[in-house]
Amino acid sequence: MPEITITLRHSEGLHARPAAIFVKKAQEFNSDIRISLDGWDVNAKSILEVLALGANKGSSITISCTGVDEEEAIKSLEDVIKNNFGDPIEEN
Repeated sequence: MPEITITLRHSEGLHARPAAIFVKKAQEFNSDIRISLDGWDVNAKSILEVLALGANKGSSITISCTGVDEEEAIKSLEDVIKNNFGDPIEEN
């Protein structure tokens, strides 16, 4: 089961539009995909669960995948976050 920990740089964290982009990408894969933050572990394919995490800018989330396309899934989701959900990175 591949797993990565990554820090959110988006000004909104994993809320609203960034969460929708993340969930939509996660739903493209057959693997079970989970996000963990501060002891909470949620289904990355559920917008309500992802929003309930309350992951803000600067939060370090852990993404884990289990399934037939787990390597591709984790790489793709990592790219979405590293590319700041398609938005420019605000330096503060």
